[in-house]
Amino acid sequence: MNALPPPLPGTAHWAPPASKPEPPTLPIVAAYGAIAVLMASLVASKYLLDAVVGFGWPVVVYVALLALAAYGPSLVWCRVASRRWGTGDLGVDIGLQPRLADLGWGPVVWLCAIGAQIAVAAVVVGLGIPVASNTDTLNEVRDDRTYVIALVITAVVAAPIVEEMVFRGVVMRGLRSRLSIVPVVVVQGVLFGAAHFDPVRGTGNLGLVMVLAGVGIAFGVATAIFGRLGPAIVAHALFNGVILLVVLTGVADRLQDSASAREEVAIVDQPDVADTYGQRDAYRASAISIVGEGLDGLQRAGAEDRDVVECGERF
Repeated sequence: MNALPPPLPGTAHWAPPASKPEPPTLPIVAAYGAIAVLMASLVASKYLLDAVVGFGWPVVVYVALLALAAYGPSLVWCRVASRRWGTGDLGVDIGLQPRLADLGWGPVVWLCAIGAQIAVAAVVVGLGIPVASNTDTLNEVRDDRTYVIALVITAVVAAPIVEEMVFRGVVMRGLRSRLSIVPVVVVQGVLFGAAHFDPVRGTGNLGLVMVLAGVGIAFGVATAIFGRLGPAIVAHALFNGVILLVVLTGVADRLQDSASAREEVAIVDQPDVADTYGQRDAYRASAISIVGEGLDGLQRAGAEDRDVVECGERF
């Protein structure tokens, strides 16, 4: 082996830059536990809604109860996993280390997530896979100002923080103890999409899960690159916030009406491609989805609470 030449007087040998250290991992049981706790809490929150919606409480009470039931146990599990198998510092153990730069990188990650969503959507539409929306009930309660404010807080603050802590934090680092980074990013993205399954949507779950899995993979790639959750949390908040803005302001309805008008023209002028346009327009409406299964319960709570109030006013 050739030896390095002697250094010149007053100089030192050049050394290659040190490689970026791998973030610490957690045992696989931490990942299993995080998924189990989140799924159990989401199911429990739906049963809680069914049990209390008939009481006619203010909608803000329902929002607080459901957010606590859906996300509280996951926060507790993240803390337990950190103390049990890590250092006890969530910043070190799962990458919860917010930085000012995250506000700049977050929009970049959000654009990448939108690109991933479009790419998966093209596959979904091309294969004719059914896809459902999880924002349908928003139109029923968007005139309730208290509900809208509570929903925005939950969707733009609580859901991004908790879900990123679970999937891109505990789950990714738990899987990393057994798998290389590429399958880890893919698996956690698929699990993220699967967490939004709802029997009410039927076969439409398949397309929705695939689209949200693409978004989850994009967030996972960002977390692997930066080694922290901040950029993905900001991107997740933007993703939810923009969707809420589009739906609650009625822009989505206007776009859908315009799409329906174009479909009618296509049916008259180009019957051979009418079905294609119909599929695309259906996807545009259904692809408006909020990342946060707990929000489905919140939406139903708002709609059902308003029905209870209106029923009381009639009698």
